[in-house]
Amino acid sequence: MWTWMFSSLIVCVLFLHISGFQQEDTQAGCSTTPNDLAFIIDGSSSLGIPNFETAKRWLINITSGFDVSTRHTQVAVIQYSDTPRLEIPLGKHQNSQELIEAITSISYLGGNTRTGRAIKFATDHVFGMPNRTSQSPRNRIAVVLTDGRSQDDVEDAAMEARAQNIVLFAVGVGNEISNSELVSVANKPPSTYVLHVEDYKSIANIWDLMEQKLCEESMCPTRIPGTVNDQKGFDLMSLMKIEQVAQKVQGSLISEKASQLSAHMDITHNTREIFPEGLPPAFVFVATLRLKNPAHWMKFDLLRVLSQDGVKQIAVTLNGADKSVTFTCTSTLKKEQTVIFNDRGIKRLFDTDWHQLKFLVKYKRITCFVDGAYMEEQLLDPVVPIYINGKTQVAKKINIETTVPIMLQKLRIYCDPQQSERETACEIYYVVRLVCWFVVDLASPSWCQPAWCFNLIRFF
Repeated sequence: MWTWMFSSLIVCVLFLHISGFQQEDTQAGCSTTPNDLAFIIDGSSSLGIPNFETAKRWLINITSGFDVSTRHTQVAVIQYSDTPRLEIPLGKHQNSQELIEAITSISYLGGNTRTGRAIKFATDHVFGMPNRTSQSPRNRIAVVLTDGRSQDDVEDAAMEARAQNIVLFAVGVGNEISNSELVSVANKPPSTYVLHVEDYKSIANIWDLMEQKLCEESMCPTRIPGTVNDQKGFDLMSLMKIEQVAQKVQGSLISEKASQLSAHMDITHNTREIFPEGLPPAFVFVATLRLKNPAHWMKFDLLRVLSQDGVKQIAVTLNGADKSVTFTCTSTLKKEQTVIFNDRGIKRLFDTDWHQLKFLVKYKRITCFVDGAYMEEQLLDPVVPIYINGKTQVAKKINIETTVPIMLQKLRIYCDPQQSERETACEIYYVVRLVCWFVVDLASPSWCQPAWCFNLIRFF
């Protein structure tokens, strides 16, 4: 009797000990990244109280998209005119509600516009405090919001901030602020780090864009070489080591190389290694691929990100039987949501030739393109951060671990939704001939003029 009870106790203890080694699955996304985020807002006399109140509401809308806590995002607010005033120190508020109340209570300063002094103050007295520099690595981001030309030098102050690894965004309001001054404040390229609106009434129109840019900055530190301005994102051919393990073959053009996958390969990695901070809510997925026989008859996941318990977080599924493509992602309403694209143009993906598949994923909608041409758009439920303790796989049959023998030339996720317009299909032979021939050097087809190529593809 006692021997049986003792043996059972040992089994239970061993089970609990072994179970402890399985790390609990973790959600990661824009809201959960570790950020030190400072807003440097103009409080000079040119604004007036109504516009200043509008600016405060803008801050509240943006910060509501982040998890304000010790582990995740901490927010500071500096108001400036002749001198800067620290309204909210970093780390003072540990939840969003406290932060909102603090922003609401900020009173308007009035006075001159000394933006350079405010940037230097943020560098020295917000990001430069001993308790900030000694912490574990965090993104250091500052957003300068102003409506007037600075009455002091901004360039040296901005250079000093960037030297301290502080990323600077510049948001200009109205006609008094010069674009050159905004450019001298912000990081490069200006297309990413400078925003401008006509007046404070219009600033509400860019709060979601600002939130997206902050999300990109905090989640997507890796830049993809060879893209215009080295766009931020995930080059999965490299990250998943596809180019190292697969056979090199001729790509879509003479100048392009591709990778031939085979059934004996296993392109699987821990998601935490590929997407350590998760994925932004808006992004661009691009794949250049060729489905030869028998792959063009199969149903498989070109890319799938699985949680620890096997639930799809992100997946792009190609169905050769009915010539359709399915996109799967997370949802606030259920474990996963799927949308199916079966426009007749999508059938081209399965004709055994080279093609480019592109998804533009935005808040509440997704758009599908094949070879640069618009196919269809569908609605999405709002998404939630993905679980990152599972695995990420490429070219796997549905529900099994067998790899499908496809040819892959490009597999990327860009964090900037605007990259959709720049990511043309000029690497596809018939697109080059019909659309890009007059702007492309065939020795480097990926460098076709984006706007011309994109607009002409839509026309054709």
